[in-house]
Amino acid sequence: MVDRTPYRKGEPGLSLPSKDMMAAIAATRFGLGARPGEIEAARGDPRGFLEGQIRREGADLPKDDGESAPTRYAAFADYRQERRAARRETRTPAADGDMKPIPVVDAPPNANILREAQKEAQRYLREKTNADFLARAQLAADTEAGFRERWALFFANHFTVSSTKQATAVVIGPFEREAIRPHVFGRFEDLLVASSTHPAMLTYLDQAQSIGPGSRAAQYAARGGRPRRVGLNENLAREILELHTVGVDAGYSQADVTEFARALTGFSVGRVQDPDIGAFVFRANAHEPGARAILGKAFAQGGQDQGLAVLKTLAADPRTARHVCSKIARHFVADAPPPALVARLEKRWIETGGRLDAVAGALIAAPEAWDPTPMKVKTPYEFTISAWRAIGGRPAAFERLNPILTSLGQKPFSPPSPKGWPDEAGAWASPDGLVKRMQWTQGFAAAVADARDPDALARSALGARLGEPTARAVARAETRREALALLVMSPEFQRR
Repeated sequence: MVDRTPYRKGEPGLSLPSKDMMAAIAATRFGLGARPGEIEAARGDPRGFLEGQIRREGADLPKDDGESAPTRYAAFADYRQERRAARRETRTPAADGDMKPIPVVDAPPNANILREAQKEAQRYLREKTNADFLARAQLAADTEAGFRERWALFFANHFTVSSTKQATAVVIGPFEREAIRPHVFGRFEDLLVASSTHPAMLTYLDQAQSIGPGSRAAQYAARGGRPRRVGLNENLAREILELHTVGVDAGYSQADVTEFARALTGFSVGRVQDPDIGAFVFRANAHEPGARAILGKAFAQGGQDQGLAVLKTLAADPRTARHVCSKIARHFVADAPPPALVARLEKRWIETGGRLDAVAGALIAAPEAWDPTPMKVKTPYEFTISAWRAIGGRPAAFERLNPILTSLGQKPFSPPSPKGWPDEAGAWASPDGLVKRMQWTQGFAAAVADARDPDALARSALGARLGEPTARAVARAETRREALALLVMSPEFQRR
């Protein structure tokens, strides 16, 4: 699976650091931060330590309530129906026949029903979303396979679904469990199809409402006097091209986006009145008939198969290999990744038909990935998780994570756009952000430092990456709390 060709010390661009440094890099750059004993465990064979975390059956699954996306959608739909019913109860026919709101002072019981229905819907949404995020964070803090979890988190961000849209918030956890994690070490084609047809993605990017202008559904709506309520939506097609596959610089045209959107018409989600509520469905009546030409390739009329054929073609496109491999290199190694590293990953991708386990192996084998210079600034999530890992702990409640992540601009499950969270230092290394990290660190240290030896903790958390100035500052600190705070805020700990 992994090319273990030895790289000769001193060969230009191919020299490797010591085993001690590689062990520290394995835990802190490839992984999510070292847990006690992790660097020592990696020291004998740092590459083998990471290779052992690659598995074709996919990434680990966070603890969950067993509810699928359709189950969550159905339950949330029930709450929303109750809210609509309560809203109708607060309205009364006026003399002109229109429904007018009843003033709350005139009908407090009905208004209370509406408020309670709204509270119940929000409670369900909050309860499920918070539990999903906490479970993911606890897995990240606990796992002995930090590289495997980081790899899964990378692709969850690559195929972003955000809670900024209420209808998707309740199914982000199921989306990751069902569409992302099972496929992150399989074929990219399978990952692309699974994410693009999942109800969460179809809802987030408004694909469920997209109807071909020449489809039977559009013709029916026009006859019924409702043409404005139907139409083609290009969001999913555009984001798949720009973000998920070939990339914005691939040279596709607006016509390609429109034709791809037409090919995807019919990809939808079961509605309340359907037996398969919340599941992927293909609505043949909404599909735009006809052959398509996209990125210079012809796709015959074929209903659902037409859209799937486009997805599979995009997965096999060399531009997709280049785009995704560039993002992998940027995430794991440097904001401006070495071109040689991108080329290695891209070559392995093409050789294996987009097998992500092989690409992960190529990343581990690449000498550029082991440069001892820490080039990546940790995101707020990575920062807090690595702090918990350093002490061998885990966040016990969602409330231990939400305030700091929100204040630092990484509100749980809420990336601001389909682009996902930014992966460059400029997004996270602001002076205000560093002040807020320090404030959180002081509280964290006050809660956990007194029972721990700060010098041993520094060696365990950073290994050979621990610099002399930081080691000296930790050793000279007046209290254990101060020592832990200095360690967590050190340049070595803030970067990977």
